[in-house]
Amino acid sequence: MASPFLQYIAEFMYARRYAKRTVEGYVYWIKMYILFHKKQHPAQLTDRDVEYFLTYLSNQRNVAPRTQAAALNALSFLYSNAATVIIKPQF
Repeated sequence: MASPFLQYIAEFMYARRYAKRTVEGYVYWIKMYILFHKKQHPAQLTDRDVEYFLTYLSNQRNVAPRTQAAALNALSFLYSNAATVIIKPQF
């Protein structure tokens, strides 16, 4: 994993005893989300950007509803757990 950000997410999840497959799945969907938005940091993106990504998955990639739900769960985790630590200013 080349991205320090994605490595941090994985370490954050492992520290909270998430299963390996869960970590791999969440990191995959977070990476796809970042790439979809032309490598913008998730802290710069809004709720509307999450909606655009999920709509893209549904309409353009024709993913199954459970796959779309897995992507939503990964993004929900990102913004509710990991992002609170990431966005804090460093002094």
